[in-house]
Amino acid sequence: MAALALTQLHPSLDDPVLLSMNLLNDIASDHPRAVSFAAGRPYENFFRVEQLHDYLGTFVAHLTDVVGLTDEQARRTVFQYGRTKGIIHELVARYLEIDEGIAVDPDAIVVTVGSQEAVFLTLRSLRATPQDVVLAVAPTYFGLTGAARLLDMPVLDVGDAEGGLDLGDLERRVTAARAQGQRPRALYLVPDFSNPTGVSLDLATRIALLDLAADLDLLIIEDNPYGVFQADPGTRPPNLKALDTRHQVVHVGSFAKTGLPGARVGFVVADQPVVRGGRPAGTLADQLSLIKSNVTLNTSPVAQAVIGGKLLRHGCSMIAANKREIEVYRANLRRMLAGLTARFGDSGPVTWNTPSGGFFVVLTVPFTVDDDALRRSAREHGVLWTPMHHFHHGMTFSHQIRLSFSLLDDASIDEGLDRLASFVTAEPRAAGSAA
Repeated sequence: MAALALTQLHPSLDDPVLLSMNLLNDIASDHPRAVSFAAGRPYENFFRVEQLHDYLGTFVAHLTDVVGLTDEQARRTVFQYGRTKGIIHELVARYLEIDEGIAVDPDAIVVTVGSQEAVFLTLRSLRATPQDVVLAVAPTYFGLTGAARLLDMPVLDVGDAEGGLDLGDLERRVTAARAQGQRPRALYLVPDFSNPTGVSLDLATRIALLDLAADLDLLIIEDNPYGVFQADPGTRPPNLKALDTRHQVVHVGSFAKTGLPGARVGFVVADQPVVRGGRPAGTLADQLSLIKSNVTLNTSPVAQAVIGGKLLRHGCSMIAANKREIEVYRANLRRMLAGLTARFGDSGPVTWNTPSGGFFVVLTVPFTVDDDALRRSAREHGVLWTPMHHFHHGMTFSHQIRLSFSLLDDASIDEGLDRLASFVTAEPRAAGSAA
């Protein structure tokens, strides 16, 4: 058989957006001894295999003792193909009410294969014509830009400004897009401890965004993987969906960071009413489930059962379930910020932001950062990180790097920062000789 020409396959397959993750993984695999500030993964030291059996058993017992299923029905629920919208939707709804202050009909929830599928299904439903576009606060998690690229849906950047979102720029971008014949459908953003910047929106900006989105007739896709990881207890503002009184917000969530990353369970709250010919046709969640039934059929019931069991074990509160992890992330953030100050000072050419939670810190350096710089850092200094240009459309370099502190212990953070300081000191000379 003749080789397939890449030019005859979907254009996204040769797009840097889709290649970013593979490139970063390849560099990491080539340097297994390097300290990694690259991966935004949850802390692993509390993982126990026996937890899987415990959570699974807890969920099955819930099905028989609380839901009222027979043993045969409970086995079938876990072993067989399942409901397209999911089998833990009622538990997810309870979690949202307890931890996030969101009151939602469980039937408006679709349990997905990670939050990535939730984003993909939402964009697929909104992309009706070639004129449809999505807006995203830049820099943007490349899972969003990658999904949009697969769907041939342009992404329009919106400035992040000082508080995480430039509302004036959002209005200008929507107005300009419509003047050019495009149809802006939604704004994607991570309002709490965003990936990659770690920035959060304050309450006033959240309220103003909801009002502006209503004026612009624009949906908001709110992605919330890190919201429970607040460094300062009690200071987190309500998320956008909790403030949503007009069904403007499609809320995307994930249990990858709070539950179990290997389960690959996420969800989407899509309670927007849908009409057909002027008559009610259910909610957007109903439409998303139709798409899902032709993509992944359903999310693994076994994986859902494990997450459901963890929810049940902790009163459907992921804040309670992650009490130890939250303390680790708080301590790691403090150690990162103090360590950066100790190595670079507080008034030099190297600067960084100070997030109030989450997994990430962004470092700004006085030299160009690109993938070759990352390779030199890994090869010569034994430290990995993520170049920020991967979170910007069309960029190949910047002066910023993303540092993730979630996976590391104290000794690894200290050693990694020592190696990072060595890289920052040597890089201007190394880059000059490479050029």
